[in-house]
Amino acid sequence: MKTKSFLIAGVVGGIADFLLGWLFYGMIFKNTFPQPDENSQAMLFIFLGCLTFGLFVSYIFTQWAQISTAVTGAKAGAIIGLFVGLFHHFFDLAFNPDAAFGLVAIDMAISIVMSAIIGAVIALVIGKTQ
Repeated sequence: MKTKSFLIAGVVGGIADFLLGWLFYGMIFKNTFPQPDENSQAMLFIFLGCLTFGLFVSYIFTQWAQISTAVTGAKAGAIIGLFVGLFHHFFDLAFNPDAAFGLVAIDMAISIVMSAIIGAVIALVIGKTQ
């Protein structure tokens, strides 16, 4: 049963991540962050990245933490978003001397909010499928 919950919640979480990314990066902050080329494979890789993140969070929730409520999922998701965002941006700042600290701060806030919502969605799905 845990495998079923893990897979379903991970896929739903990945789709939620993709849609939230479109909302935040493609609509709300469209002029702040670079947009992918429409004729490239970028959207496929963005979707695969979102799916991977959904499965990652779902694995943590089902296999290690037993998280299955929206509030607990949102809290855990926000913390995961904080650490994943810091991890990503520290390496980006190390290898990209032109990186703007203001954009890092905005992206960190977006990462935390998105991950909290994704965590809540994943936890709800886990709660419904157990």
